[in-house]
Amino acid sequence: MAELATLARPYANAVFDMARQSGDLDRWSRTLGFLAAAAAHPQMQSYLEAPGLPEEAKATRLSDVCGDEIQPSAVKFLQVLAHNKRLSLLAEIREQFESLRAQEQQTLDVEVTSAFELSAAESDKLKAALHTRFKREVSMTSKVDASLLGGAVIRAGDTVIDGSVRGKLRKLAESIQRT
Repeated sequence: MAELATLARPYANAVFDMARQSGDLDRWSRTLGFLAAAAAHPQMQSYLEAPGLPEEAKATRLSDVCGDEIQPSAVKFLQVLAHNKRLSLLAEIREQFESLRAQEQQTLDVEVTSAFELSAAESDKLKAALHTRFKREVSMTSKVDASLLGGAVIRAGDTVIDGSVRGKLRKLAESIQRT
């Protein structure tokens, strides 16, 4: 996993710099998302992993499948990836690009998993608290997981805040086992 991140980093940085200079961060975000999704499709994935096919042909096929959804500069980007045998890094490149984009735009994607549906007031209060803590604009998504019993688990970037009843019970059980 770390190796993929290391290999993808220069490509993500390069495409991010290019997108930032041209003012196309949102467009490149959509393009990389589309390319990563197309490359992850089972049929396309088996085609891209076929050992006997030239890498440039794989890139051409992927760009043909994407059609008008990607700009000409993205086709050139695919050819560069193919030339360096790095088409398999598209998902990781996209992930790193999105991280750089969020950092640039001072936004933070937060996922809240709670035992019950959050009300609008609870959601707004949580969003405000996260904004204060992280000093960034917060984009929040929420989902329900009844197995948490109560409370919530918040994932904000690399930070995980487990305020769920299930998490507290697990910590209590670990503490009892140690004694």
